[in-house]
Amino acid sequence: MASSCFLLLSLMLTPTLVCGEDLARLAATSSLHQRVKREWIWNKMHISEEFNGTLPYHVGKITSSNKNSNAKYLLEGDSAGTLFKVDEFTGDVFAYERLDREKKAEYHLRALILDRRTNQPLEPPSMFSIAVHDINDNAPIFVHRVFNGSVLEMSPVGTSVTKVTAVDADDPTLQGHTSVFYKVIHGERYFSIDNDGNILTAAPDLDREKRASYEIVVEAIDGQGLKSKESGTVTVLIALTDINDNSPTFTRDLFSFEVPENIPLSGEVGRVEVKDIDEPQNRNTKYSFVRGNHQSTFQIIANPYTNEGIVKPKKPLDFETTPLYQFTIEATDTDINPAYSRLKGSKSLASLTIRVIDVDEPPVFKPPTYTFEVKEESDINKSIGFVSAYDPDQAKRPIRYSILRTNYFKMTNTGHIFANYKLDREEHAWHNITVIANELEKGQIVPRLETHAQVYIKVLDINDNAPEFAQPYEPRVCENAAAGQVVISISAVDKDETPPNVKFTYSLVSEHSNFTLIDNHDNTANVTVKNGLFNRELVKVHYLPIVIHDNGAPRQSSTNTLTIQVCKCNENGEPTFCEGAAKQVGVSIQALVAIFVCILTILVIVLLIILRKRYKSKPNVLRKNVAEIHEQLVAYDEEGGGEMDTTSYDVSVLNSVRQRGMTSPPLTLEPRPCLYSQVQKPPATGLSSPQEMAMVIEMKKDEANNDGDLLPYDTLHIYGYEGAESVAESLSSLGSGSSDSDADCDFLNGWGPRFKMLAELYGLESQEDLGY
Repeated sequence: MASSCFLLLSLMLTPTLVCGEDLARLAATSSLHQRVKREWIWNKMHISEEFNGTLPYHVGKITSSNKNSNAKYLLEGDSAGTLFKVDEFTGDVFAYERLDREKKAEYHLRALILDRRTNQPLEPPSMFSIAVHDINDNAPIFVHRVFNGSVLEMSPVGTSVTKVTAVDADDPTLQGHTSVFYKVIHGERYFSIDNDGNILTAAPDLDREKRASYEIVVEAIDGQGLKSKESGTVTVLIALTDINDNSPTFTRDLFSFEVPENIPLSGEVGRVEVKDIDEPQNRNTKYSFVRGNHQSTFQIIANPYTNEGIVKPKKPLDFETTPLYQFTIEATDTDINPAYSRLKGSKSLASLTIRVIDVDEPPVFKPPTYTFEVKEESDINKSIGFVSAYDPDQAKRPIRYSILRTNYFKMTNTGHIFANYKLDREEHAWHNITVIANELEKGQIVPRLETHAQVYIKVLDINDNAPEFAQPYEPRVCENAAAGQVVISISAVDKDETPPNVKFTYSLVSEHSNFTLIDNHDNTANVTVKNGLFNRELVKVHYLPIVIHDNGAPRQSSTNTLTIQVCKCNENGEPTFCEGAAKQVGVSIQALVAIFVCILTILVIVLLIILRKRYKSKPNVLRKNVAEIHEQLVAYDEEGGGEMDTTSYDVSVLNSVRQRGMTSPPLTLEPRPCLYSQVQKPPATGLSSPQEMAMVIEMKKDEANNDGDLLPYDTLHIYGYEGAESVAESLSSLGSGSSDSDADCDFLNGWGPRFKMLAELYGLESQEDLGY
């Protein structure tokens, strides 16, 4: 092999005898076998990198077949004049620096030959190259300073972890120059590497929980054993990926909790803790009860984030029944590979104790809901049903019952439910009420200790409603209708519950009509013409009373009147003109009465307002400086006469009677109606004495006191306009102003000493004296 390489190198260093342009010309005319004139006699030169000889180093020679003593050689191109120089007289090319193939493997130059005297080219320029021959002078270099890899823990031997790569800068075309071999020089106990740079596991028990990462050193060597301390090694960091290979373990052997007995089902009793050294994503702990009574009372739910076991109740707790619970609980991980579970164990056991704390609980209904049935129209003094609640605590307090917000029912303190009035299924078929139970302590309701229960009362139907027409029918019949023609088909409805076997029967109140009734045996009936030929001139509307019976118990019936209009019809028997009873539209009688009462009330109010305004418009002021006031007794049926009254009596007569008193026996009069408005005057004779006049007055007073049909004295009817012709006008207080300033009472000062007090109270001068 060494001799072959030497021969190849000799051939490469021997200049060829054909120049570039001649080669092209030769290729074009090769088929004619013509000889081409050769001028430049080189093509490519070679030089070894890292040459150890004396510089400058002779690379080769450019020469031409044109022998001219005045020829001058020049170089142009890559590194011409610096790295490469030519002897202008001989054409020898020299390298003045050591070359590195890894920096540049080939240089391209151009050769020129000029006439030294004229500097004119003797031949066209020619391109040639100088190739740098490679030597194995580079060690492999890793592409990264640090490599990272990962592998599942407990992986079998030979599992691929990662791959490292190193490159050699030498010529890959030369055998052995770029071949790289890898070797683990640190950490070979746990990992190995093949010739392609693949790192493999070398140990079968790589456990992340014991050691989570490894750091190994890999060395790269080329084919000839060349290596470098600086670039021939690399560090590889390998992390073990966790798998679920460890079972959870309780942190304690005994867990103890206390919980009130009224804890809700969603509440938390406590938490049991386990330790699982796997990563959180590989912790799949399952909790269960393995020993203990009442295991179905509680449940343990794993927290997906903390892996704790949350103990919750599944059933209501009762201190009075079970004050203490004791269990043995187990924690397992069912996702562990069975091979690992045999090595490390798959479950953990612990004891759990739960103590129930007694609390004062509200009453408990048993059952929690009630359903009762009662017939409509039942006796309200009969109990509908009975509810019961009890105190679940040891105190066993008495219970008081009540109903929440209802007007239909009432309840006794003992739990019996009664209706306030008779129930009607047609109004409400079901009643839903809420019953409250309260605990009592010394006769008083214990605060916050009450329980609600729902009571559903179904009102059972009795046949208490008669059937009636299903709809308001408006039948019409042609005046020339033939006998047997169907006028209308009627049906009935019943407000009561309609059983499947309900049967409605129809009958006429009277057979004396021109219609007949035919039962269709399907709860309908047809009204047909009996004789036909109606006379519209005599009767335009026929009223047909129909009795409808049901088959309930007790049997109910009602009479419904069918209003049938007699119409003119066309040839097709279709009604064209009907002038029967006007269709009743509008409101009911009750509504009409209500409207009438409202209108009447409005009229009365308006009338009173008008009268009040009229009375207020009349002044009620006493005149000042009246020369004389005549005091007279006026008969009440002739009121308003004033000074023009000629039927009055002299008041002096009354005064004389008052002074002497009554000495004569009472006058006996004939029985007659007590009409206060009628004045019974004494006869012409026999009543001339004052005693007799006094008797008449007393009799009139007695009649007025005992007559309950008369209006009171202070009504508007009696006093409204009395004394219209008097100077003082009406003496009635009705219509007088509410303010004292409306009346001028200053004239009282001129009436003498008897009216002094009134003058001081109401006169203008007295008011001024008082400071008003």
